[in-house]
Amino acid sequence: MFRFRLNTLLTILFLATVLSLIIHPVKAATRSFTVKGGEEVTETLSLAVEDHVTIILTVGGLVGDTINFYITCPNGTVKDFGKVATLDYRFICDLGGEYVLHFSNVDSAQDRVVTLNHEVQHYIFGIPQMLFFVMIVAAICVAMAAAFVLMGKNR
Repeated sequence: MFRFRLNTLLTILFLATVLSLIIHPVKAATRSFTVKGGEEVTETLSLAVEDHVTIILTVGGLVGDTINFYITCPNGTVKDFGKVATLDYRFICDLGGEYVLHFSNVDSAQDRVVTLNHEVQHYIFGIPQMLFFVMIVAAICVAMAAAFVLMGKNR
């Protein structure tokens, strides 16, 4: 009986270790950078279909400091937000590929400090990736336990 439990425990630990190495449930990053007057800075996000994306940006400096912000989608369309001082934009990706975030300060001579927070949560079949893989591991564990029980009855 102890051997059965030890084998099961080792199998579960092995599966959990393998899954923890291949799963990246959330990609999040925060960074601050300076957009010099007359220049533009870009940031690229690689997204998959059904990814849930949050983009939060703040333009620091003097009151009224703004920056032109727009996103170029993989199919070439542009989502223009105009001049923003702060922005909290959330969307579900319906087209996989490279999304380019543009921070444009071309119409100003003054530098702007931008703080960008972005988070990407991966979803599979409308279920958060982590929950999806936990459900798979649970199903595998139940199947393994059932197989061990059935094999034990045949002896």
